[in-house]
Order: sequence, then structure tokens, then C-alpha cells
Amino acid sequence: MPDETNQHQQTPSVEEDPTYFELHAYSGATKHMGGLSTTKELIELCGMDERTYVLEVGCGTGATSRYLAKKTGCRVMGVDIRASMVERATERATRARVGDRVNFRVADATDLPFEDATFDVVLVESVTTFIEDKSAAIGEYARVLKPGGCVGLNEEIWHKTPPPLEIVEYAAQTWDVQAKILTLDGWVELLKDSGLIVELASPRRYGPLTDFSELARYGCRDFLTILGRSLRLYCTSPAFRKYMRGRRRLPKGIWDYLGYALLLGRK
Repeated sequence: MPDETNQHQQTPSVEEDPTYFELHAYSGATKHMGGLSTTKELIELCGMDERTYVLEVGCGTGATSRYLAKKTGCRVMGVDIRASMVERATERATRARVGDRVNFRVADATDLPFEDATFDVVLVESVTTFIEDKSAAIGEYARVLKPGGCVGLNEEIWHKTPPPLEIVEYAAQTWDVQAKILTLDGWVELLKDSGLIVELASPRRYGPLTDFSELARYGCRDFLTILGRSLRLYCTSPAFRKYMRGRRRLPKGIWDYLGYALLLGRK
């Protein structure tokens, strides 16, 4: 079992001007709208079981990949563009004793290092939103998918447009969303353009209470570790305290505009 103290020493440092993803790599958290309940929906919609080979794009620190393996018995390949995330994910999979079914590697979503028709399911949760060339990414999801397989997405959307500039700027600053956020119709069009048949396109409203479902994704030990690292960082890092102070006030009406959607595309 890896030494927790040693893990903390190997955790990426937080820079003077930390980013959303650096903080997640440090704490070990994975966050997307809808919480674990949306992941459970996608598991059901995609029909995952012990025979399924899943590619999780943007796996972060591996919480969902581990959950999939434990919940369904499937095999999972998790990829992330950040080596720090992949290192943490590999450590945690070993500790969770699912290393025989879960692997991780560094990869770019727009240039996946896999042969055509490799996976039964491609699962992507709050990742493609952050990618500038969304068409290239979804094209890659479709390419590595077996015939009859499905792409399951949980991605941010604008419920109505145009959103106020204050809300656009808040999303860019708080969640590092520098790429364009799409409408539901925009996501459907991209899936169709990649040759996928759209079987589900369901817009959802964000509710903060769904965040509490994440405890089951992590397990008690990992959740307490994430909480402890976050509190430690708040106490020791002026940069992190400045980061949090700048994000306390939500723009009025933000959730009237910003939400998420579950989408399912079949090859």
C-alpha cells in the first residue's frame, strides 16, 4: 500500500496563480455537474458490464475509472493530458486493488493513441467542454469505438443564449473554461457530424446538492484525504486563499444560463 505521506510529497505543487486543474491534481478531486448520479445514468445507458472495455477520456485522478471497475467489473483505460493526474490515478487504482482491470496513460483527446474500433464504450464527463477543437476530439471518440458501441457524454451547456458577459467571464476564471461552451443543439450536431447516431440529448439544471453524491465515488478514505489536503492548502497557501476569495460570489442567475447535458451517441 503506498505511503500517504510520500504521496503528498509527490503531489504537484500549487503555483502562485493556481489553476482549476492544478488544484484538482493537488487535492485528488474529480468534479463535474450532476455528480455521481450522472455517472450511474451513463453506466446504465451504455450497458456496461464485466465484458465491456471502456475508455474514460479526461480521467483526472481516476475516481470514476475505479468506480466503473468496482461497480460493473468492466475493464477501463483512463487517459488524461496531465501526467500528474495519471500518476495519482495509477497510485489510487493500486491502493483500491483494481489495478488488474484499470490502466492509465497520458494522451491528448484530439489524438488518441489507440487503434480504430478498440473500445465498447467511450465515457467523457466534463472534459470536451474545455477542448478548443471539439470536433477533432469527438471524431477521435468515434474512431476508437467499436461498431455498435456508444459514446456517453456529460458536458456543460448554455440553456439560453447569449449569456451575460459577467457569467461567461466567471466560468472562464473559476473553471478555466477558455473554450466555447455549446448549446445542446451544438453538441448534437457535433455527434452527428462524427457519424454517431444520437440516442439521447437530455439537458439538465445544476443543483448543488448533487455534489454530495461524490462521497460514494471516492469512498470515505479518499474523500477525507481530499478534504484534508484542501484544508491544509487553505491554511498554508496565500495563493489558494486569494483564489477562493475571488470565486465566492456567483453571478446572479448563473444557473438559468449554465447547465449540463447527458448525451449518448451510437456507432
